[in-house]
Amino acid sequence: MNDKLNASPHLFIAFRYLLGRAREGGRYLRGAAAGIAVSLVPIIVTLIVADGMIRGITDRYLELGTGHIRVYDFLRKGFDDVKPLVKVKDGVRGAWAERDGMAVITGKKGKSGATIRAVEESFWQDPGASKFLTVVGGQAEIAADNEALLGEALAQAIGAEVGDTVRLMTVRVTEDGRNIPRMTPFKVKGVVSAGYRELDALWCIVSYNAGQRIFADGLSSSFLMVKIMNPYKDSDAFADDLFPLLGPGYGAYTWKELQKTQYSSYESTRQILIFIMALIVMVAAVNVSSATAMLALERQRDIAVLKAGGASPASICRIFVSGAFLTGVVGAVVGISVGLLVGVSINQIIGALETILNLFTGIFNGDKVKILNPSYYLETIPVVVDWLAVSLIGLFTVLCSILASWLPSRKAGSLKPLEILRKY
Repeated sequence: MNDKLNASPHLFIAFRYLLGRAREGGRYLRGAAAGIAVSLVPIIVTLIVADGMIRGITDRYLELGTGHIRVYDFLRKGFDDVKPLVKVKDGVRGAWAERDGMAVITGKKGKSGATIRAVEESFWQDPGASKFLTVVGGQAEIAADNEALLGEALAQAIGAEVGDTVRLMTVRVTEDGRNIPRMTPFKVKGVVSAGYRELDALWCIVSYNAGQRIFADGLSSSFLMVKIMNPYKDSDAFADDLFPLLGPGYGAYTWKELQKTQYSSYESTRQILIFIMALIVMVAAVNVSSATAMLALERQRDIAVLKAGGASPASICRIFVSGAFLTGVVGAVVGISVGLLVGVSINQIIGALETILNLFTGIFNGDKVKILNPSYYLETIPVVVDWLAVSLIGLFTVLCSILASWLPSRKAGSLKPLEILRKY
């Protein structure tokens, strides 16, 4: 036998060990592969759910909340001159003037604080807005200045339904500088939801003209909401290009700047999850080390025969390292495949679990079970698969398996064949 076995025999022997009979040591490698697969399933599902939640929330804020870029008018010159310049710029999907402020809204069952959004009506027909805005009741159209749309949670809080009249209390400033309350009635044209309660919980949407009428200049904020083709890649460069176009007195801010704290929190949470995933993979790789050590113990006679035939310690070591490599590959492929299958079906699985749980609670007259509370989570989780992250997890799993097997593999290569053969 050659002193050095080439790569093919190494993998062939290792493959035979992996698929070998249980009493000959194959159970150890298969058990380690199963352990790796079981540990990877929740990792992949968690990654898909976390990325889906972050992307879904971010998309809703971009399309229904902050927009992609906001242009502020610090000198109160208005947007009539700059809006046409922005809309014709390459890469712009649309631009809408908006005025926001706070008010107290009163309905049949009480009153509540509300965030008043006075935005141009065409904004709600934008494809991005219409994609994420769900009409719970009525219509998502404002045809008159005395009509309003309410967020679902706000409508429930004050007992407002489509067709009801609600009253907004804002503050107006008199000529002598006094602040006095202003009561303005609005007819509820529709009840809407963004699919994320934290975003739309206090929404009261009115026409842009109505916002200009009920809000004092110093008690509200005005801006031009701009949407571009690719906000995730081009928003920073696009905002920089807008500055010379806008002129003095205007400022352009991207969605990353407007919601910096919130999105930094999302990114930190994702990094912590990835770190925990790495620890789980490393713990699972310890099983590979134990499996390699037990396999070497079971296959001592094979090691003695190979070494007696001229195999070097390095060749024996490579056989067991190859076994760990194949164990890691099999575990990673099975675990990632099952994790992806569960991850892409997570909404259906959650729906089935809710149905089963509600059957039991219905028997005992319990409250209806909702696994994902819409007050804190998205009502439907978008399926987002980060293939780069999935690939890196697979590679990291295989690498950990190889490294974990290194010491027991070297020990197997250092066994003395004569001492082993005397035992048999």
